[in-house]
Amino acid sequence: MLFGPFPQRYDTMRDFLSRLLILLLFLVSTATLAGTDTAKEKRWADQIVDSLIDGEAVWLQAGSHKFLAIYTPSDAPEVRGAAILLHGIGAHPDWPEVIHPLRTALPEYGWATLSIQLPVLPNEAEMNDYLPLFDEVGPRIAAAVAYLKQQKILNQVLIAHSLGTAMASHYLAGRPDPAIRAWVGISMIESRDDPRLSNVAALMKIRLPVLDIYGSQDLDSVRAAAPARKRAARAANNRGYAQVEMDGADHFFANREEELIRRIRGWLKRQADGMEVP
Repeated sequence: MLFGPFPQRYDTMRDFLSRLLILLLFLVSTATLAGTDTAKEKRWADQIVDSLIDGEAVWLQAGSHKFLAIYTPSDAPEVRGAAILLHGIGAHPDWPEVIHPLRTALPEYGWATLSIQLPVLPNEAEMNDYLPLFDEVGPRIAAAVAYLKQQKILNQVLIAHSLGTAMASHYLAGRPDPAIRAWVGISMIESRDDPRLSNVAALMKIRLPVLDIYGSQDLDSVRAAAPARKRAARAANNRGYAQVEMDGADHFFANREEELIRRIRGWLKRQADGMEVP
């Protein structure tokens, strides 16, 4: 009699733990599906706005979500157009590597820039964790395009880095706004885990001029997929596709920013040159 109740208690405890585990999994799943880390976006926005020197902070609307962008107009004698900048994984629109150098230098050569905050997750998030956020990217790019149109800039290009390239190609493989005339993909990532993470798959559908630029010391996956990206563009009969490997450059083009900017602006002049009303 003394030990009789234990099996029933064990079953009750096991049921409780099972239900608790299901609840925890549900909460984690719900958090993942909830989308961008709005608290992180706000922290970064506060830091950027307080310390911004070049350009001006603007707030754009994508659905019910307001997000930060940095607009840097061009004061060059001839305004050629504007570039929408998309940062890499977990970063922000004034990220010191790749994004800030492009954001501040291109306006000197007639290209205004609009660097936008993409959806973000906590620092420990992996690339695959961002897949549920891809649906949030299109509306943000559309909001950026609309803002530039309000500035009377109709000649627009996309410039993306790292994970931003997959988000850009996913958008461009659909029905992009005709104001976007070209795309620069810097260190195009590649993954077989999901088609949304495959620039190769997207390039088979993209007809815009594309500059595929990466470093000779880039990530293994970026370099290994370079031949496949070229074949995909050829299969799409994209005669505006060009691939450039920068000797000695790594994934973040450390100490190679000037060359990166020079190559991009030279390509833009050939592929997307236009005249805009300042």
